[in-house]
Amino acid sequence: MRQLDASCDPAVHYALIDAYIVAKDTVVAAGYGQEIDAQRNASLRRVTEKDFLQEAAWVILSAGMKETVVRSKFIGLSRAFLGWQSATAIARRRQICRVAALSCFSHEGKIDAILDVADHVAENGFPYVKQSIKERGTEYLQTFAFIGPVTCWHLAKNLGLDVVKPDRHLSRISSAAGFASPQSLCRAISDLSGERVSVIDIVLWRYATLNRQYLVLFQGDAYPGEGK
Repeated sequence: MRQLDASCDPAVHYALIDAYIVAKDTVVAAGYGQEIDAQRNASLRRVTEKDFLQEAAWVILSAGMKETVVRSKFIGLSRAFLGWQSATAIARRRQICRVAALSCFSHEGKIDAILDVADHVAENGFPYVKQSIKERGTEYLQTFAFIGPVTCWHLAKNLGLDVVKPDRHLSRISSAAGFASPQSLCRAISDLSGERVSVIDIVLWRYATLNRQYLVLFQGDAYPGEGK
């Protein structure tokens, strides 16, 4: 796999950053600029209990499911879980919330997993949860059901950690571009652009969802400017 360093052909540097700019411009033009801004400004320091409950639920529901499906059901689920305002309130009304949630999203395992997250926060307090994320990161996040070795990075990124989610789109892009992993690809682009790796992640992921031929932009001679 190619590694980007000082000895690398400058044309490859230009090709990589140009490809990223094309992807970013496409995402912004499609109306997703706010996603980029939100990720750029995300910070664990500013995460509230409501943010954590909502983001954990989103990632749990997203496991093995298209984002569009989760998005279409999330407003109803948020109502079922009392607007994510209080883990204690959800825990106290567990059965009521469960019934309401299942009427929106009929996957008992995922709904129970969300309820278990609320129970954990209610029992331990959100300061403990936040400190655990700060100290243990993805190791701690994986203690929750449906938060596995890939989805833990999704949740960590959504909570403001500057990390890359190695999902299938990012993995395919990094392989096509000649990098060993999504992390090394995003780090290379970060070194060239000064952008957070988590922002680069969201740009490349969203670009992939918008363009079925997304790999073309990152393959060999298809690099913008490469070989010209």
